[in-house]
Amino acid sequence: MSAAPQAVNSAAGVLREVGEGHFRLEGAVTMPTVTALRAEGLRAFAHGKGAIEVDLRGVGRADSGALALLVDWLAWARSAKRELKFLEPPATLLALARLSDVEELLLGTHAKPTN
Repeated sequence: MSAAPQAVNSAAGVLREVGEGHFRLEGAVTMPTVTALRAEGLRAFAHGKGAIEVDLRGVGRADSGALALLVDWLAWARSAKRELKFLEPPATLLALARLSDVEELLLGTHAKPTN
């Protein structure tokens, strides 16, 4: 019975701080993982000052939960009067943003799409 939770945990998204105000989001960013990622991100972002950059090139799987997470982080950054930039969002995430009519929110943060 413990094998299933281990498989879920190994596929879960992870937010790593790679420098002052610089983060890398990796792995599966999906509905089952975004609640923990949201809390982790807000906790990490609140410790710093100034601009925040989140590199998205390591995101493996993404669904509408990932998009909701990024929009939520943007809302937090705006309320905290902090700049938040998403770098290199995967094409699948940009396609979801386009379908949801929020692509400008990702691209408006100086995001550079990857193919």
